[in-house]
Amino acid sequence: MLRTTLANVSVQRTIRPLYAFTQATPYAGFLDPAWDKSVDIYPGMVMAKLDQEKFTLLSNTTHEPFGLSALFLAPVLGIDEVTPSGTNNFTAWRLGGADATFEILAPAFAASATWANPTDGSRTPLRVTLTGHADGPGKLTPEAAGANVSTKVAATLISVVGTNKIVVSLDNKANG
Repeated sequence: MLRTTLANVSVQRTIRPLYAFTQATPYAGFLDPAWDKSVDIYPGMVMAKLDQEKFTLLSNTTHEPFGLSALFLAPVLGIDEVTPSGTNNFTAWRLGGADATFEILAPAFAASATWANPTDGSRTPLRVTLTGHADGPGKLTPEAAGANVSTKVAATLISVVGTNKIVVSLDNKANG
């Protein structure tokens, strides 16, 4: 079970599990102490797993997508669900479960991208924005790999509900 602090109970979560209680796995670890907190991490942004069970925001091609953040660490917004624990505990929803489905709310995904529901039944692979992207690093995007977008698939688009909400599957099998 993921818990929030009393100070944050009214903050709207930017990730909402739809099919996750038996389909998705929250993976416990620690936020990398070297992470400089220069970018807000919203629930639903893509995390990379480093050695010794440490997580960092995926921002470069050196790391692989591991999971979606389950917690807020947003210094700009004044929300920090990690530091008050005193242990640097962090949790990510593990990628790879094709049955695990989540709603992701803006601003946790690349809002500047062109989001559209496929009309031919195809599946849209979602990649990750990197440092230098207009939306900032660590956000899901339907953009093809290229400048400031990762080559690795992090999730699959299920539906575009509106400009502020998408539904994704944690299926990243396109990576092999």
